[in-house]
Amino acid sequence: MPTRILIVRTSSLGDLVHMLPAITDIARHVPDAQIDWVVEEAFAEIPSWHPAVNEIIKVAHRRWRKSWWSAQVRAERRALRERLRSVRYDIVLDMQALLKSAWLVRQTQGVKHGLDWRSAREPLASLFYNVRHRVEFWQPAVIRQRKLAGLTFGYQYAGQPDFGLQGFARQATQAPEPVLEVGSAGLNVTELPRLHHLDTDRGYAVIMPSASRDDKLWPEDDWRVVFRRLREAGCTLKLLAGNDQEAERASLLVAGMDGAEVMPRMDLSAVARLLAGARLMVGLDSGLTHLSAALGRPTIGIYRASTPVRTPLVGSNYTASLGDRGASPSREAVMASVEQALAAQ
Repeated sequence: MPTRILIVRTSSLGDLVHMLPAITDIARHVPDAQIDWVVEEAFAEIPSWHPAVNEIIKVAHRRWRKSWWSAQVRAERRALRERLRSVRYDIVLDMQALLKSAWLVRQTQGVKHGLDWRSAREPLASLFYNVRHRVEFWQPAVIRQRKLAGLTFGYQYAGQPDFGLQGFARQATQAPEPVLEVGSAGLNVTELPRLHHLDTDRGYAVIMPSASRDDKLWPEDDWRVVFRRLREAGCTLKLLAGNDQEAERASLLVAGMDGAEVMPRMDLSAVARLLAGARLMVGLDSGLTHLSAALGRPTIGIYRASTPVRTPLVGSNYTASLGDRGASPSREAVMASVEQALAAQ
């Protein structure tokens, strides 16, 4: 009989990427592991990229909060509750340790594991587990998740983290079919550009220069110095933006510059394909920057409002996690890392 395992980790993008090596470890150490994963609907593509994940169970906390007591949301919550109660798992592992994840764990059948009072981000969540584990909070996120999984299943993890994305990356560097995305009004369908060049051309750099918070931004003049160096190295520039405001800022950054474009809005898999084919990526500390590193691309992360001590870039290729909370990295430090990333082929 397979060992039925339910992983609870709903968000966010970067945190889910940091989870993937722990999933690889579990699959290697637990014979016949059958792994299901509860995840926020907006990020459900990420577990689907890992070959060890069996079933993805979607939750919609972010959407539900807007109308928690509406008939539709009540029906969706009821359906989720019935699904969680319909299967008896050997182990239910909460790898988020928040009250919102503990609320999900409480609805499941199986031995419930999670972090103890001192280790959990929200200590009250630990009261919902049958078995509690001590994992020091100060450790980098990837190590912390691998340790929690090892304590839960009784093994000692070893080796470099394996994100399990090799198969996805191989597929991503082949020319995909056009991706269709429905606009916010539900009517405007846009065909995203074909990425035919991904199988042979690694001559572009992906740039993530925008963020939802101003305290994360890096100076525009410094970005332009990076852009000029990348263009000198023969890279075309593909800038990512998460909304109209970020797209406008990105457009201003490359105004008048040849070989640079702001990419249209894409679904997560399309962005991942773009990242997988890049020569390198330079971005602010964001989930997409962490995804680039996990996909094995040379990646430079610029930290200004968070610390890389807790969430450094991790990957099989060159990475640089520059700056810290309240301490912007210098232009010179970023440029030195750009030179190393260009050489890391």
